[in-house]
Amino acid sequence: MTTSPPYYDPFDVELDRDVHSAWRRLREESPVYFNERYGFWGLSRFDDVWSALLDTKTFSSTHGVMPESLDEPIGFPIVIFMDPPEHDWMRRLVSRAFTPRRVAELEDHIVALVDEYLDQFVGSQGFDYVEQFGALLPPMVIGHMIGVEEADRDMVRRLFDDMLHHEAGTLGPTPESAAAMQALNEYAAQMIAERRRNPRDDMVSVLLDAEVSDGDQTRRLTDFELVAFVMLLVGAGVETVARLLSWAAVVLAEYPLEREALVEDPSLIPNGVEELLRYEAPSPVQARCVAKDVEHHGRTVPEGSVMVLLNGSGNRDEREFPDPDRFDIHRRINHHLSFGYGIHFCLGSHLARLEGRVALEEVLKRFPKGWDVDWDNAKQAHTSTVRGWDRLPVVAR
Repeated sequence: MTTSPPYYDPFDVELDRDVHSAWRRLREESPVYFNERYGFWGLSRFDDVWSALLDTKTFSSTHGVMPESLDEPIGFPIVIFMDPPEHDWMRRLVSRAFTPRRVAELEDHIVALVDEYLDQFVGSQGFDYVEQFGALLPPMVIGHMIGVEEADRDMVRRLFDDMLHHEAGTLGPTPESAAAMQALNEYAAQMIAERRRNPRDDMVSVLLDAEVSDGDQTRRLTDFELVAFVMLLVGAGVETVARLLSWAAVVLAEYPLEREALVEDPSLIPNGVEELLRYEAPSPVQARCVAKDVEHHGRTVPEGSVMVLLNGSGNRDEREFPDPDRFDIHRRINHHLSFGYGIHFCLGSHLARLEGRVALEEVLKRFPKGWDVDWDNAKQAHTSTVRGWDRLPVVAR
């Protein structure tokens, strides 16, 4: 008998439903994978992904991080699309938004939001864990930080969802995604202009007064850079955290004993969040442009190639994690790849962990006996770089 060679396509929605099987074959049979249809390479083992994330001289971010859009340099001043030295001074500025102190100050606000969303469903016939909770919380939190008007925060979330949407079998942006990007840019520009006229106690107002050291000169951010900064924060703070919360509902429904352990001992929840991030990475794919020829496992990847780094696969690599396909809240995790690594380590990691912890604490208080997922009406979310759920109806036990 012959078997077909391993295959992975980040644009294939059906394959994405059971993507861990595909990634397992890549790790074992083709650790340096080449997709002939789309012309990209892929690394799937933990050590290989880890090393590539650290090697910015070989694996450049200047062409973007989505595998469908690495033909030309981005030219948009977002820190995740920069290499040193430009990256370094912009990163220092952006880091001011996500200091542990600033994030910790949000906890009471997050708890109040969770209470508002969840209390109404206690004793009910059920609710949509994503549409009525998980997808609502992150835009309200990041919107509060940035200064987005409360009435606009869900609209901003939906625009960002539309911006990331693509049609199966196509690589370029759809008219809907292009329109959403334009709308978000216009919204951010209007907000910045309004803050120039009427500063507030929010992040945009602070950034308007911030000075950056750009080489030998000190200057303020341009409006173009400020719009890019807002786009980054909205994207980082909304899409991936919503997917993280959706996976919490799915995984804890599938692992009732782990859920019961978290109910009995809430001190396990922080490590449970880390295991959840490892087990189902909300953003499991990152792309880079290969800046010079590089060899992996005896194969040469030529300069100019697109390299897809499968951090979601690396998180399931048995070389790094014993019994990796088991969700284990007691697992000792020294590090996982869900926030990336190196100079592009996720700036919002503290905030994502805080939102994940508070959400689990409050959900488990209200629904200690768990919930059943209505799989017939659930809908998985998919882009080339993000996995999770768009709809997830649940019924509490």
